[in-house]
Amino acid sequence: MSILVKADTKVLVQGITGSFGARHAQLSLAYGSQIVAGVTPGKGGQLFENKVPIFDTVAEAVKQTGATASAVFVPPPFAADAILEAVDAGVELVVAITEGIPVIDMVRVKRAMEGRSTRLIGPNCPGIVTPGTGKDSHGGCRIGIAPGYIHKKGNIGVVSRSGTLTYEAVFQLTSRGVGQSTCVGIGGDPVNGTSHLDVIKLFMADPETHGIIMIGEIGGAAEEEAAEWIAKHGTKPVAGFIAGATAPPGRRMGHAGAIVSGGKGTAAAKFEAFRAAGIGVAATPSEMADTLLKMMK
Repeated sequence: MSILVKADTKVLVQGITGSFGARHAQLSLAYGSQIVAGVTPGKGGQLFENKVPIFDTVAEAVKQTGATASAVFVPPPFAADAILEAVDAGVELVVAITEGIPVIDMVRVKRAMEGRSTRLIGPNCPGIVTPGTGKDSHGGCRIGIAPGYIHKKGNIGVVSRSGTLTYEAVFQLTSRGVGQSTCVGIGGDPVNGTSHLDVIKLFMADPETHGIIMIGEIGGAAEEEAAEWIAKHGTKPVAGFIAGATAPPGRRMGHAGAIVSGGKGTAAAKFEAFRAAGIGVAATPSEMADTLLKMMK
């Protein structure tokens, strides 16, 4: 099994005619993802790659194709409205790849989504991949920008704030002959949708996920919250890594959410929470996969 998306998930791409959206829509199609529609206002009626219909609105795309997931490749000034358009159209999963969405716009999105059934991943995230069983795990579902060829179908769940470290963990696993159930990059912005804990709960409930790698960063308390829940309710081995151990207090490091303030959100505090919860701690990024695999022996 997998979480959130599977091989037959019908995906639409908002911003499919832009250079970035087009490139990754092509890669997702090549991976075997069911890209059933594109949305670009004013370009409705055209075809992408001579096979994917383009619509003017998300509502029309959903009505005509039955799409249940959306990838948002819309420029930052318009991305918040694009997310809300998908929410209003009843899309079950919205994956916002866009980087640089103003924080105030995301606050507005979060408030508007309260009580709605749509799940948001991101923004500023690499997306989600459920590997398939074909060559190089093709035939699964790839939404976003993650390199599909590094994935392998299997039983390890990966959740991460960092796109690059998501790829590193996945590549380490695949290089050791170990596959993944689903890999979720949740993004590092201070106001986002799905949290570490949200994904951890889904992995714990998935019978085909046997172990989990959780990757965090300095800033915020999301990793500690996940660790606290794992300590009380976890039933599967979890290995973790926190990026930013050398970051000075008050200095922004990479992601907008990766900032330590008031002595909180430090890498040391997060590692301590991991250890207290029985989470295996990887001292360096190169040890993420091996740390989990040792726990699973």
